[in-house]
Amino acid sequence: HVNCYLLDDGDGWTILDTGLHWPAAEAGWHQALQALRIAPRQIRRIVLTHMHPDHFGMAGYLQEMTGAAIFVGAVEYAAIERIWIRDSWREAAAVDFWRGAGLDPQLLQTVTEQVAALRRRTMPHPANFVILDAHQPFTMGGRSFQPLVAPGHSDGQLIFYSSQDQLLLCGDQVLERITPNIGLWPGGDATPLQRYLNSLAELRQLGVTLALPGHYAPLTLWHERIATLQHHHELRLAAMLAAVAQLNREARHGPPCTALAVARSIFNFARFSEHEIRFAVAETLAHLVHLVNQRLLNEEIDHGIRRYRIPS
Repeated sequence: HVNCYLLDDGDGWTILDTGLHWPAAEAGWHQALQALRIAPRQIRRIVLTHMHPDHFGMAGYLQEMTGAAIFVGAVEYAAIERIWIRDSWREAAAVDFWRGAGLDPQLLQTVTEQVAALRRRTMPHPANFVILDAHQPFTMGGRSFQPLVAPGHSDGQLIFYSSQDQLLLCGDQVLERITPNIGLWPGGDATPLQRYLNSLAELRQLGVTLALPGHYAPLTLWHERIATLQHHHELRLAAMLAAVAQLNREARHGPPCTALAVARSIFNFARFSEHEIRFAVAETLAHLVHLVNQRLLNEEIDHGIRRYRIPS
């Protein structure tokens, strides 16, 4: 499930995030608007925190239904155009990216097909977008929010902070029950984990009484939750480092390990779908790249395959 928000602007309504486009979501939106006695044309704006299909997917459908303008940050707009509209996942660079992570041809084909199916859940695509200026206050629901760029989970995710109310619409940057996926993706930011950790450090300085996230329940222990997420990534980095050392000991004189091999040693692949394996590999890559940048790992490119070893 994804949390979508309706904000009463007085002369109309703003939707924050939209859900994945499928029949249950269509029915859910129609039922919600009917229950709240909101006519579709009263929806004036649709605001997207980021480009992931569970947040962006219904945007085009809702725009057709309501005539609303769709607001999104510049970085996320570029990602929407590249991934969902241009379908860059089928391009050679994306295929090479996953092959370089260690995916075999069968798994690579499955991943490509699944992303194509996800792309269909973002159609129809919006007719137009308005680029939201992150440097200017943005009024929703009678409150003035300061947009904040919160990268890591998505390269240019926008979240919205009301200092007067100590209220934060925090998208997927901080979640209650799970750690947001921080992955390295084809064509995306090269250092997502570092940018995420930097963002958490900045967000920890905010006074937040209530944070409304993109999934699960509202957050009231803001600073404690951020500390938990920071600690999680410290532990995950240590586990990745240990996994690389162990895998290369087991390989002895064989080639160093791939991201797929490290992911398999960290996560329980027996319980994962191919879709979940894709996320696990992307998250593993983000952590391995961070360790390389910290000079705790070496990365070697062998016939297009990225391999990792402990520096000697």
